[in-house]
Amino acid sequence: MVNDKPKALILTTFEPAAITELKTRAEVICESWLDTRKLLSPEELVERIESENLQIVVIEADFVFDEVFEKTNKVRFIGICRASVNNVDVDAATKHGVLVVNTPARNAISVAELTVGLMLSLARRIPQAHYLVKSGQWVDPVGPYISMRGLELAGKVIGIVGFGAIGSEVARRLRAFDMTVVVYDPHLSPQEITKAGARQVNLRTLVKQSDFISIHCPVLPTTVGLIGAEEISLMKPAAYLINTAGWEIVDEAALFQALAERRIAGAALDVYQTHPVSPDSPLLKLDNVLLTPHIGGATEGTVTRYSQMMVEDIIRFLDGKRPKNLVNAEAWQHYVR
Repeated sequence: MVNDKPKALILTTFEPAAITELKTRAEVICESWLDTRKLLSPEELVERIESENLQIVVIEADFVFDEVFEKTNKVRFIGICRASVNNVDVDAATKHGVLVVNTPARNAISVAELTVGLMLSLARRIPQAHYLVKSGQWVDPVGPYISMRGLELAGKVIGIVGFGAIGSEVARRLRAFDMTVVVYDPHLSPQEITKAGARQVNLRTLVKQSDFISIHCPVLPTTVGLIGAEEISLMKPAAYLINTAGWEIVDEAALFQALAERRIAGAALDVYQTHPVSPDSPLLKLDNVLLTPHIGGATEGTVTRYSQMMVEDIIRFLDGKRPKNLVNAEAWQHYVR
């Protein structure tokens, strides 16, 4: 009996239930790059597509360059389990009639919750308190009550730079802490931001008024260096900066200088120029910065969301329906009858 099911290669971690659902419609090969610790080269990917007759390839960290589309015409659907599509040559895919589908906002809740956790850790010095007890240095029963006296989030101003899926989730959570939310996002109207329970301000006002500043805008030519030396100089001496978006958005040298000179209270970072952080990074020498190893989206919920979103769009494609999260609408004309 000939098996006429299409074949799909999934190169990322996938929810078991989603794999089971997809297997009702396709032959599925799952090889997560987090298990193999290996990304396929363009040559290897083309060889896999050709030898295994793959019509569907789902990636997260792998790259799909122009040469892949030039050397094979079998693949028809590239799924990206993230919002950004910069690891796929979308123009080349469109030229060859290959659909590119992403999973926007798949980690919005995850990153928003980490952001709140980082804020609480800065405000209440949770990592330092843990280390004091764990290392056996808590010898004065009342000393930490004085030396580790922290801040309450209630009544403070949170400035959110970028009010998309993640920024709006952060705001929703922090309103429950009775914080005042101000937002800088030139792509949204004041009415849209007001409707979300926040107030729109310009960037200069935001950095001057905020007790906490949290970065949630995408990395674009217009946002690289958005928070530079001038903006950091306007921050309150007691203010904190949190960046879980992209290292390019904040001038790292200016931030380091402000932290080292105690011109701002502290910072928390989950994104860096290199992963892992270079052992020579001056940030590692500071005691008023909290560093996490790029774990913003590292939750089971993120995997569940992108798996379900991707399977839904693959099935829509197999049924001849336009995928919901189609990136290159122009390519759909090859499938419209």
